[in-house]
Amino acid sequence: MNALKNVLSPLSMNTGAIHDTLKLVVIGGTVETARRASMSAWNGFIDSFFLTAHFSQEDYPYDWLMHWLSKQPAWGRSREFEITTRSVGRHGLTQTTTGDLEEEEDGDDDDALIHGRRKRKVAFMPSVDTTHTIYYRGHWLRITRSKRYPDYGNSGSLKISVVARNNDILKKLVLEAKRDYEKDAEHRVHIFMADSTYGCWRWNGARQKRPMSSIVLQPGVKDMLLADCRDFLCSEDWYAERGIPFRRGYLLHGVPGSGKTSLIHSLAGELGLDIYVVSLSSKGMSDNTLTTLMGNVPSRCILLLEDLDAAFTRSVSRDSSSTGAPKESTASTSTPETTDGSTLSLSGLLNSLDGVAAAEGRLLFATTNHIERLDPALSRPGRMDVWVNFTHATKWQAEGIFKCFFPSQPANPVASSSSASSSSTSVSTVTDSSQQNLPGPRRKSAHSIPLLTEEEICALAKAFAEAIPEDELSVAALQGYLLKNKTRPRECVEEVAEWVVQERQTREKLQKEKAEKEAKEKKEAEEREQKEKEEKEAKEKEEKEAKEKEEQEAKEKLEKDTRSKAKLTATVAKTDSSESLPAEPSTSPSTNTASSLSESSSSESENSSGVDADTEESVTSEEESDKDGSVAAKDTTKEKWIAVANPASATSDAPNGPP
Repeated sequence: MNALKNVLSPLSMNTGAIHDTLKLVVIGGTVETARRASMSAWNGFIDSFFLTAHFSQEDYPYDWLMHWLSKQPAWGRSREFEITTRSVGRHGLTQTTTGDLEEEEDGDDDDALIHGRRKRKVAFMPSVDTTHTIYYRGHWLRITRSKRYPDYGNSGSLKISVVARNNDILKKLVLEAKRDYEKDAEHRVHIFMADSTYGCWRWNGARQKRPMSSIVLQPGVKDMLLADCRDFLCSEDWYAERGIPFRRGYLLHGVPGSGKTSLIHSLAGELGLDIYVVSLSSKGMSDNTLTTLMGNVPSRCILLLEDLDAAFTRSVSRDSSSTGAPKESTASTSTPETTDGSTLSLSGLLNSLDGVAAAEGRLLFATTNHIERLDPALSRPGRMDVWVNFTHATKWQAEGIFKCFFPSQPANPVASSSSASSSSTSVSTVTDSSQQNLPGPRRKSAHSIPLLTEEEICALAKAFAEAIPEDELSVAALQGYLLKNKTRPRECVEEVAEWVVQERQTREKLQKEKAEKEAKEKKEAEEREQKEKEEKEAKEKEEKEAKEKEEQEAKEKLEKDTRSKAKLTATVAKTDSSESLPAEPSTSPSTNTASSLSESSSSESENSSGVDADTEESVTSEEESDKDGSVAAKDTTKEKWIAVANPASATSDAPNGPP
């Protein structure tokens, strides 16, 4: 009995330890559950007093608020921050905070810009996934900035929470941020590029607006385009009442370097519109991708299709002569690696421009240097409503460009100086808070341009225009020459004649080199074609000779077969004639044997005649075997005939023998 107790005592001790462990697990689980429930209830109770707004980086309000936050002092005094020199916002607006670290500026900034790159500012940016508190209009805002990493790139979000009964405070915050952003972005044009991989638009940058006065075209062209664009943007109801799609297309065609893209940039700045650029020849561009992009284009914007004639690997024409397809000689040598991966077709482009899913309210601008290469369906009214032809620079344009580069001195310097002093006095009275929303001051130009009177500038401009040949040089060439002499107006006019001669010589040299290159390429192509032709003829000759040889061999074989048949036939005929001689009935076995041998010989000859004519050795062997067989059959027939005939004669002579 004691032994049994000793055995069971360890088990009872283990049972107590397990029991205690279970108690601890139950008690600990209960406490942890209660803690989590209480924390969840407390957070829910606290969150019930907060209004929370979420902003995605893909939308404009995110940019508004980030730009507004960058100007708040509390945003730069965060306890957890990142130090960076990239303090420029997503849309090119400088995000400055009170926590920026600036070096002491010694000397003139112009020296730093001339002898080195621009000085960088070190900015303190609050860290990601950190909550910051900002006081705004009697409310405490809790702001958290986070960053996501989806498959197609980085993407951020912003969360703002505020204790309030309604969302009026958040509405005021967003509207104030929007006004502040638009005020600072007033002098910029935003550029968006099409992402053909994911079928979305990517912000590419912000450019300074270009004044319309810097674009010098034929008289009336700028005014016509600007008036037409403004009239279209104000006619949405008129289009809707008449059931016309609210779209407008402009086709700018002409020589390269005539100012087509510059005009679009200037129009976008004048109308306050963003530019959305589509590269039709980009890798991965397809009909579905282009349709998706066109459907996602926002209203009130400019949609730009540059170099429409060179957009496709094949020309945008349904004419077989202008498809740009490779020739047959080069098509066979092309490899899959030479393709650009674009599967866009002309029908897909046409449907995306004015199809059911096409966006409305946008201004479509297309540029091309060769309008004759475009398909009529692409340039018809409804898709391209207004056509503008751009030519080389005229004398009138040369005079206008010169005046744009060299401004004249004010006519009344006393009045201008007094107005300048009064304006400087008024500017000095502006408070610091209002100056925060103004764009940064324009830096002093490092190039000293001599100010001439209006009469002098007009005389120089006229002399400059007289030296420029009519419709021969591009506007880009004139601009390049004036840029080289932007501080030398008089020398610019004096040297323009020599520059024109140099341009002509350069153009003639380039044309000569181009002609020589084309002649060389043409000669190489002709030599290549001649070589290919000779190779083709040699190949055809070899094939013809091989074919003739095969026919000759087949003919010889047929003749041999015919001769073999003739020999066999003669042998059989000779055998038959031998059988027709008078003989005793006992000679029938030999006759049967001879006929069977002749039949086997004829069957062998027939089989030998059915052999393929292409195998020379087999034909020869079969002919020899047939020949040997026929000779053997002949000899055997003779031997058997003699053997059979002799017994017959012996039998006939037997009765005459001795008794």
